[in-house]
Amino acid sequence: MSIFINQHTRLLVQGLTGREGQFHARQCREYGARVVAGVTPGKGGQEMDGIPVFDTVREAVTATGANCSLLFVPPLLAADAILEAAESGIPLIVAITEHIPVLDMFRVKRYLDGLPSRLIGPNCPGLISPGLCKVGIMPGSIHLPGGIGVISRSGTLTYEVVHQLTREGLGQSTCIGIGGDPVVGTSFLDCLAAFEDDPQTTGVVLVGEIGGNAEEEAAAFVAEKMSKPVVGFIAGLTAPPGRRMGHAGAIVSGSGTTAASKVAALEAAGIRVCRGLSSLGRTCKEIFN
Repeated sequence: MSIFINQHTRLLVQGLTGREGQFHARQCREYGARVVAGVTPGKGGQEMDGIPVFDTVREAVTATGANCSLLFVPPLLAADAILEAAESGIPLIVAITEHIPVLDMFRVKRYLDGLPSRLIGPNCPGLISPGLCKVGIMPGSIHLPGGIGVISRSGTLTYEVVHQLTREGLGQSTCIGIGGDPVVGTSFLDCLAAFEDDPQTTGVVLVGEIGGNAEEEAAAFVAEKMSKPVVGFIAGLTAPPGRRMGHAGAIVSGSGTTAASKVAALEAAGIRVCRGLSSLGRTCKEIFN
């Protein structure tokens, strides 16, 4: 099994006719994803490599039965695109777009509360269930089917972690980049709960960074509700207070947000924390084998 996506996922790409949308839609399809539709307002009736393009998400869902949307929409239009997908009943929405205004994301978050649609992102690489389906921009070639779940706030760190796991012969059940913005749709807690319930997943790697309190919340969840082993890594041990480090959400702005405090919280929850990224694969082999 896997979480959130599988071989039955029917993928719709919002922004399919743009350069990024075309490139990554082809990559997803080459990996095995069933890309059934694209949406670009004003370009309905066209095709891209045989994929039909519609003016609205609702039209695409009605015609193709799409149940997952992948967004390559400019930042100032992305919030409305997410809302359109949710209003059309799409159960899983993956927003790759970065630089979406924070106030727009608060509006999206409030709208999605109580709805069945799940948002992953924004400012994320998406997710992949190795050997089954890819929804996003991650390089499929580094993944290996197996039992380790990966959750990360950083896209590039996700790739590095996956590469090390694969090199050690540790395959992955699902790998998810939840995004590095201050407001995201799916949290560490959501993913941890799903991995705990997934019979294929035997262990989890959690990759965090400075800023916010998501890692402390995850530590509390692992201590109280996780039966599966978790290995952690926190980026930003040398980051100075007040300096934003890469992601909009990665800034030390108050108590409880430093890398050291996050490491302490994870270790107190019984999570094995890897202090050096280069040794994460070897650490995981020790814990998960």
